[in-house]
Amino acid sequence: MTWAWSSPTRSSSSSRRARRPRPCCQRRPVPPRPPRDLEPGRCVTLTVCLLGGESSGKSTLALALQGHLSALGWSVALVPEHLRDWCIRHGRAPQAHEQAGLAQEQARQIEQARASPGVELVLADTSALMVAAYSELYFNDPGLYAHALGQQRGYDVNLLMGLDLPWVPDGLFRDGPALREATDRILRRELDRTGIAYHTVYGQGQERLQAALRIIGHRLGTVLVPDPVAARPRQAAWVCERCSDPDCEHRLFTRLTDARSVNPG
Repeated sequence: MTWAWSSPTRSSSSSRRARRPRPCCQRRPVPPRPPRDLEPGRCVTLTVCLLGGESSGKSTLALALQGHLSALGWSVALVPEHLRDWCIRHGRAPQAHEQAGLAQEQARQIEQARASPGVELVLADTSALMVAAYSELYFNDPGLYAHALGQQRGYDVNLLMGLDLPWVPDGLFRDGPALREATDRILRRELDRTGIAYHTVYGQGQERLQAALRIIGHRLGTVLVPDPVAARPRQAAWVCERCSDPDCEHRLFTRLTDARSVNPG
């Protein structure tokens, strides 16, 4: 592909001169404008839902997000996992006939938080979809998916926990890493099947927190954490008679190196 750029129009009747294209690099598009910083206090109700099996870091990440976003001045409502609270209160795991009520209550609490005056961000430490997944795993009952997925579709950001964290028992009905992996497969299957967008977040501690913040910030159109790519130093400047673009030189030598590795000699 070739390009021909014309010089700015002048008042004289001289014809426009076509400029030769840069032979060593393609024309670079105009970079998009950086997202503008939003002032806390604007009318925003963004719902962020965390999904993942046992010991996948949902609650830890939810608390970390709440602390970070609140420190930035956002009004945040954290909706805890109703299933976990129910198990602690009753001292047992729920039975098959109790699953639908648990899913409905989780969805109700999320909707209540979304409707609360002044709340800008809702962090849901899981949703009815988790109860539906457990119903399939434990009781071979897929009947809760229709309602749960309908609710899930209305959330703005869905964060699926990566399985790169070690499995840690907490003494509360945890069955082991095999169930965590099975839950992850079910969640991905249902989200993919219904076309619900989600992001998988990996890393431990600050790494996972910053990954989640970048996703949320992108959805908000603001910067919640520095972008590591933007902070990375550019290649050292070099003298080029054609374009003076250090990244272009870097790409040129990378292509040459790759070509030599494929066709040595």
